Amino acid sequence: MRPITWTVAAICWLCGSIVLCGEDPSGTGGDGASAEGLVGVEALDPQYLVYQIRQMEVLAEDASLLAKPDTERHLKEKEMLRQRLDKKQGVWNEHHPRHRLLEALRGFSAYAETQQTELNRLKGLYRHVSKQQKKVLERDVKYSQKFTTIFHLLEQNQQLCSEVVRNGLDFYEIEQQELDEHIRSMKAAGRAPERVSVSQALKHFIRDWAASGANERDAAFPCILGALKKLFPTSNAADQEVKVLLPGAGVGRLGHEVAQLPGLQVTNNEWSAYQNLAYRFLTAHPHNLPNSSSIHPFIDSWSHHRTTADMFRPISFPDVPLNPQSVLLVEGDFTTAFREDEYTGSYDVVVTHFFIDTARNLMSYLDTITRVVKPGGYWINFGPLLYGSAPFVQLTLEEIVIVAEGMGFEFLDLEATMPLGGDGECRLEEVTLPGKRVYGVEAVYGFDERALTRNAYQAQFWVAKKRG
Repeated sequence: MRPITWTVAAICWLCGSIVLCGEDPSGTGGDGASAEGLVGVEALDPQYLVYQIRQMEVLAEDASLLAKPDTERHLKEKEMLRQRLDKKQGVWNEHHPRHRLLEALRGFSAYAETQQTELNRLKGLYRHVSKQQKKVLERDVKYSQKFTTIFHLLEQNQQLCSEVVRNGLDFYEIEQQELDEHIRSMKAAGRAPERVSVSQALKHFIRDWAASGANERDAAFPCILGALKKLFPTSNAADQEVKVLLPGAGVGRLGHEVAQLPGLQVTNNEWSAYQNLAYRFLTAHPHNLPNSSSIHPFIDSWSHHRTTADMFRPISFPDVPLNPQSVLLVEGDFTTAFREDEYTGSYDVVVTHFFIDTARNLMSYLDTITRVVKPGGYWINFGPLLYGSAPFVQLTLEEIVIVAEGMGFEFLDLEATMPLGGDGECRLEEVTLPGKRVYGVEAVYGFDERALTRNAYQAQFWVAKKRG
């Protein structure tokens, strides 16, 4: 790995000033101790003794970490996205892609404001506590100080949100004036900015791209990656590029993990403009470098905290570097973004991770999966069946298997390659349906690994092959 080194500062012995330092002029990536690397200091002048030099090193495997997502397929998709965002395309209403994007930008812009409204509500509830009880709380735990601390942490989170907005305006080529006009029009209409979707997007930074989110990723990722390795071993991967589609990709970690497997070309798909803004932020240099950003993600909920410090703690992300060129993001609804004839039979694998139960119409999801997977291709699924409040159909697991088989999928036996019992990387627990090759895997879900609660699903994992 080649270190890219910036020398941050040096303190002069005599003058006491801070002297900015330049890159090592030797080009050797040295340790920065040479006086030749100092700006404004004569190399041979003995009156200056540099006694402290601090460096920040970013380790990069290759220049791809510094590259922009400007490959041919990225540029093609960027142009198609630009066309979809054009106000002249379709009907201009709250469902238009540009309107939804502007709403997401407004939500990130107003993060601290909307969270402060909720904080004020909690402060109002505290007024109902008696004076004597407040005296105890203030003496022993300084309860009111929590409101002040959270207020300041919200302001810190807002700085990150504002960076997300600035990056989004740049990526989507939207002028600040247009966003300001949108904000004014929504305010005049009495519509408050979205709070929950912004909070969820920020928490997905942790779920997908922080070390503390590994407890959630470790259930699903080994099963999915293990299946892909078995289906497309390294020895065959170089023969022909395997195209993988991941709908409902969120902020994209799984897609980037898949892209590290040899010979796989990955396309992520996500409908939420909030999640997409977060992903575009992550893939913009220097935000794609390890631990380049941090967030206080748990201050918007006061429940299930072990300590106050746990509630206030910052989380750094991303825990690993991102190569912005390795994955293509296609924005939009899964059932419409891939409806063109060019997508029919164009993917070797569709991976649905915590996705199929998000459908308004599950049959439309199944229709799309069946259409885009080529004959002999595969559908890998991992996730629960937690339906929303108004889906058109709510199928049991058994019904999903029956319908998928009727659409031409054959469910594969995984026991030979991923043994039951939880000893392997993929912790298969049992066959959920007798006689059907569908497997249960416990999957923790909840964002905060230190919380005094654990949410877990009996996620369903399968690999199904489309008959030719």
